Amino acid sequence: MTKIYVWSLFTRLFHLLLVLAVAVAFLLADFESLLTLHVAVGFTIGLLFVYRIIWGFMDVRYSQFKDFHFNLVALKEYMFGIFGTKKKYIGHNPASSYAIVAMIVLGLGSVFSGAVVYGTQEGMGIFSFLNFSFFKKMDFFKDVHEFFSNAFMAVIFVHIAGVILDKVLHKSKAAESMMDGYKDGDAESLKLTLFQKLFGVLWIASSLFLFIYILSNPSSVLVADANTVVDYKKEHPQFYKECKSCHTLYPPYLLSKQSWVKMMDNLENHFGDDASLDEKDKKSIRDYLVENAAENSTKESAFNILKSIKNTEAIAITKTPYWQKRHEDIDKNIFASKEISVKSNCKACHKNIEQGLLNDKDIKIPKISKG
Repeated sequence: MTKIYVWSLFTRLFHLLLVLAVAVAFLLADFESLLTLHVAVGFTIGLLFVYRIIWGFMDVRYSQFKDFHFNLVALKEYMFGIFGTKKKYIGHNPASSYAIVAMIVLGLGSVFSGAVVYGTQEGMGIFSFLNFSFFKKMDFFKDVHEFFSNAFMAVIFVHIAGVILDKVLHKSKAAESMMDGYKDGDAESLKLTLFQKLFGVLWIASSLFLFIYILSNPSSVLVADANTVVDYKKEHPQFYKECKSCHTLYPPYLLSKQSWVKMMDNLENHFGDDASLDEKDKKSIRDYLVENAAENSTKESAFNILKSIKNTEAIAITKTPYWQKRHEDIDKNIFASKEISVKSNCKACHKNIEQGLLNDKDIKIPKISKG
């Protein structure tokens, strides 16, 4: 047997970038303040896969789809031979052939569904227009995204387990071949044409460029924020003046209509203080709050707060089940710190709340001062 050049530099770089990107995307999934980075990685994964599909239809020996082994009998023989004498394949074996196609389908499904969630739930990105009509389905789209993502990761782990098992039982050099490009065999080595080389350069370079471009251009169509800043001072001067003078100016969409009515009708005992207003000002502010309450908003926080309080007349945002669930993992010492002081000091972490914005990407929890 001789060494055969099987995997091109571009195939290997794709594999490396994909491994890194998927790992980063998986680790960032629960860090809301790093949402833009998660999205940038997701779109990069999508572009890598699109190029891989094109690569699979090009005449690239060992990487083209027509060289894959999709015969079910061959798959059965390969799987049952894992603990015995196993047939060797220069390119993709039956198991990896199915795994790669599954990863492409599930990976692209994860990217597309993630972009839809980004639009319906956050009101951001290329599908931000869906927020206005499908915001009530945001949980459904999130579940779809999690299904694709979890299935994608499951196939990856099975694929990795197969490579490790093959290494242990059969001394396979599949992993090494993805590093240096060579396998042992008697077939013909891979040779790329000039066009294929140029395509490979475009494949890797444009994928890296997309990642950098998204992170450096927050106004790009893929991550642009469609949520508009609200100038409450201009929109309703009396609301701005009376409420901001005592505490954070909370966007009206953070409580329901009946909650605002109950609060405004009991200003004489406003969380222990007398915040009484004359009837004209009280009615004007109450009407404004009711008009812009959670029922009339497409914001993620409005939808979830409304769902959590149901038909109750909750008047404290920090007492709503949704708020408590969202903040349950935050250290109590952070709330007690001088930087925040009280839980109702929302602007300590949500810098744009007084402009009507509560984007996940803008969450900045202050560091606690020592001493």
